[in-house]
Amino acid sequence: MDAYDEGSHAWHGRTGPGGPGGPASPSAPPASAPAPAGQDGPRPPAGTPPPSDAPPLSGVPSSSDTPPTPGAPSPPDADPPTPPPEPRTGVAALSLPYRIAAAVALGTVAVVVCAHLGMTFLHVAPANTVSKKHAGTIEDWIYPEFEQNWKLFAPNPLQQNISVQVRAEVLTPDGGVRTTGWYDLSAEDGRAIDGNLLPSHTQQNELRRAWDFFVATHDGEDRPVGMRGTLAESYLRRIMVMRLGRSDAAGPGGVVDQIQVRSRTTEVPPPEWSEEKVSTKPVYRTLPWWPVPQDEARGGIG
Repeated sequence: MDAYDEGSHAWHGRTGPGGPGGPASPSAPPASAPAPAGQDGPRPPAGTPPPSDAPPLSGVPSSSDTPPTPGAPSPPDADPPTPPPEPRTGVAALSLPYRIAAAVALGTVAVVVCAHLGMTFLHVAPANTVSKKHAGTIEDWIYPEFEQNWKLFAPNPLQQNISVQVRAEVLTPDGGVRTTGWYDLSAEDGRAIDGNLLPSHTQQNELRRAWDFFVATHDGEDRPVGMRGTLAESYLRRIMVMRLGRSDAAGPGGVVDQIQVRSRTTEVPPPEWSEEKVSTKPVYRTLPWWPVPQDEARGGIG
């Protein structure tokens, strides 16, 4: 350098790039403004990004405003999605009018059930003030559909075996008449029930109830008492003819003309430890011959 050199202006002169009148050098950073009063230390050079605690620049979207990419995992601090509400079931799924109707129906059923249980209890319970005062109402409610009795727990149960038997007079194809032997229908029902886990109602009760119905509606001379007696006789006769037809009592070409029914009653022998003495001799009750109408004899009831 010579005496005319002035720092960086030596090569370019005063009008060169870096001189007072020339353009600023592209490589030289602009001079920093003096630090305001009260701040120590030099300012950071120009172009240095602001510190992390500085507010974001206006107009620049932040990461929280950016919509999530489909399929991308959600950030850890995001709230979990709210599950959809469970669908309603039962009465709650009905509309308000139907719910009201269901509540009224359930309430009515509950009242009827409680009333029935109360009436039944008063009917079977020993006589008391309430049952005596409302005896008419209780009987109207119970009879005939809900009749209660204590026959299952009777202190003096039936001590007899009663079997119902029948025989027939048959018109043979050659014009003759023959009489069959006695068919023990009660024994047949007993064999059908014995060992059967699910015996039919017919096998258990048809013949027994028919005979009880007949005895209750006839006098000691086997004469019917009122219309129920006539009905009981017709009912028993139809059962006898039907049972004889199942056993083929008439034979090939034969026709049942008359039937006769009898009962055989024997006392149940007492247990070995009992001192009671009873007769084991059977007692028979034989009914008169009943003519069989032609429609019944030829299968009109089957």
